[in-house]
Amino acid sequence: MFKRLTVTFLKTNPMATPEEMAQTMINNLPEKTGKSLTEWQTLLAASGLQKHGEIMKLLKGEHGVTHGFANLIAQVYLKPELLENKVAENPDEDLLAGKEAIAEVYKKAKALFENVNGEVEFAYKKTYISLRTPKKQFALLQPSTKTRVDIGLNLKGVEPEGIVEAAGSWNSMVTHRIKLSSVEEVDASLAIWVQKAYDANS
Repeated sequence: MFKRLTVTFLKTNPMATPEEMAQTMINNLPEKTGKSLTEWQTLLAASGLQKHGEIMKLLKGEHGVTHGFANLIAQVYLKPELLENKVAENPDEDLLAGKEAIAEVYKKAKALFENVNGEVEFAYKKTYISLRTPKKQFALLQPSTKTRVDIGLNLKGVEPEGIVEAAGSWNSMVTHRIKLSSVEEVDASLAIWVQKAYDANS
């Protein structure tokens, strides 16, 4: 997606590529800065500013945007050609392409992570979302097939139970796996497991 975009990153995941980190920052713009990339571009267009330094001063000084996010916003605004395609405001649509039948299960499962008691980073990959505490990955969410969504949890030393099974060879980044095929399976008991995984990795 990105041709060449120089961004100052706080690189919490050493395995992530610059493109993945840039996309993660863009996905996190609303939460971290209060506006989406499109909203920031609209604001900058109204300001009439055309120089990187002036835009940085506006974003950091008047809007309190941190340096890394301000730099990203400024670069994409001044050189939109840095993006081969328009950045997806809803990257979930990319993950669900061809799997729309499982969208409601996916959305309800994603809501479990949005409602976790703590700060969760949603790092979008090509086929799944990596869910991270401020320290490390604690889970992943993957629309695996047209009929199934998988949740992976990192819960070392905890015995699987009920719908929660051992991950086995499915994914080495997690210890537990939950296979979901209906919205009814995404319930309060599953929310407890998600919170437990978050707490264990915080």
